[in-house]
Amino acid sequence: MSLSALARRDAAETLEPIASPQIQPVGDRRGIAVALDGLTKSFGDREVLRRLDLRIAPGEFVAIVGRSGGGKSTLLRLLAGLETPSNGTIRLDGAALSGLTPDVRMLFQDARLLPWQRVVDNVGIARGKDWRARALESLQDVGLADRAGEWPSVLSGGQRQRVALARALVSRPRLLLLDEPFGALDALTRLDMQKLLSTIWARDGFTTVLITHDVREAVTLADRVLVLRDGAIACDRRVLVPRPRPVDDPQVLRLEKELLAAV
Repeated sequence: MSLSALARRDAAETLEPIASPQIQPVGDRRGIAVALDGLTKSFGDREVLRRLDLRIAPGEFVAIVGRSGGGKSTLLRLLAGLETPSNGTIRLDGAALSGLTPDVRMLFQDARLLPWQRVVDNVGIARGKDWRARALESLQDVGLADRAGEWPSVLSGGQRQRVALARALVSRPRLLLLDEPFGALDALTRLDMQKLLSTIWARDGFTTVLITHDVREAVTLADRVLVLRDGAIACDRRVLVPRPRPVDDPQVLRLEKELLAAV
């Protein structure tokens, strides 16, 4: 296929909505309990996080909002085991976190797919026993099983992020960390991805921590929304509105306004 034909195909896929998959129950998997005690992180003389105390229940969906430079991404990297605290502790199900763990996976704003690997190979990048079957199952979850043999370059932005989500979930993690995962997507694709994530989370019950600049996204998706300001938790609010949450619901609008004021 010529480069021009590929470009036309990519453009057409970007415009056409992708049907959401039918997610089937897969058993009683539970998320992990997260406990932070006095968590502090400094880079040189700059204290990015200041003595955070936080409890996240198994299976809870927590969103963290705040201004740039407030410590949100640093907190996520600490939870992922990519950074070590300067002081304080992180415990997962009561055990101290010390480095990377297979129970924890992270999804970034950039899909970070390997261009020389086909879609199914990107999802099953860790390989292991029956990796291809598990990768295909994960692609089925995100509605892209029929694109398993494609190259990442012919996928739209939303499709690439679906592949990245499939890769994050293929090992069935108990804690999923999301660092602005939908920030680079157009509005309609972003809504599709939010619905997809909500559906899979409701089915699998993994604990989720979402970093986002979009307060409305936080209120729509999460059980709880935290405002992180200058390295400390400035606000912690539960979202008691039943799902699915219309964006024009008075309670949603009221909470959004309160959180924006706290940011």
